[in-house]
Amino acid sequence: MSFVPIDDLLKDAETHGYAVGAFNCNNMEIVQAIVQAAEIEKSPVILQASQGAIKYAGINFIVAMAREAASSVKIPVALHLDHGTGFDQILWCIRSGFSSVMIDGSKLPLEENIALTRKVIECAYPLGLSVEAELGKIGGTEDDITVSEKEATFTDPEEARYFVEKTQVGSLAVAIGTAHGQYRGEPKLDFERLKKIRSLVKVPIVLHGSSGVPDDAIAEAISLGVRKVNIDTNIREAFVMAARSILDNNPREIDPRKMLGPAREAAIEIIREKIRLFGSSGKA
Repeated sequence: MSFVPIDDLLKDAETHGYAVGAFNCNNMEIVQAIVQAAEIEKSPVILQASQGAIKYAGINFIVAMAREAASSVKIPVALHLDHGTGFDQILWCIRSGFSSVMIDGSKLPLEENIALTRKVIECAYPLGLSVEAELGKIGGTEDDITVSEKEATFTDPEEARYFVEKTQVGSLAVAIGTAHGQYRGEPKLDFERLKKIRSLVKVPIVLHGSSGVPDDAIAEAISLGVRKVNIDTNIREAFVMAARSILDNNPREIDPRKMLGPAREAAIEIIREKIRLFGSSGKA
């Protein structure tokens, strides 16, 4: 089974007013949890790997695990590079079999971000692959990428319109108050900014740093045009807490399967919850 370009999934999400979950993976159990949860919910799903995941597991292992998982289910599955920052890395993922890539030039000046995004698009689009870009700087830490609170900046709606017009990118990640990693308090999303961006930008909007955002805020963002929602930290939390519970109750346990099996089940449950929240259940 081949992976589906994200643009194909987001097109249906746009038509029917829901969002597709993009879930980060870095080992076999989490890959299995993502596709099993989506299969149970009959939902399209996006497997995504960050630079840190590729460094940890190796790109060939990531692609092989994702391909095997996708071939075991009947739902559409995309394989996406999350927060690619270098052109060579983008090419590496394209050649390795990813169906979608994100080029994150958000730390660059606007025109340099546009130029880099266009360069990626020139390679990806002729192959039928999807490209996501980012405008504005989302705070927090995503593996090796850290943006401090001082550096974080919200997306300017007019810049978003100009950026999409100049690049023709398939989807756009925006900064409206979310952050990567665990939140210290409850995030407050700038819905008025999102409304303005959506009125000016006619491509699907992506929400990063969505773990820890209240369900009602996620639902509101989707109602205002968000079509891809990224989840990583919530999966890690559920996975590690389940494994830790096994060890706490059985300190002499040495069988990894006894820890990682329950951890996988916990990940499946949190992913199913997110899929239902995003409205993609039954849309495969």
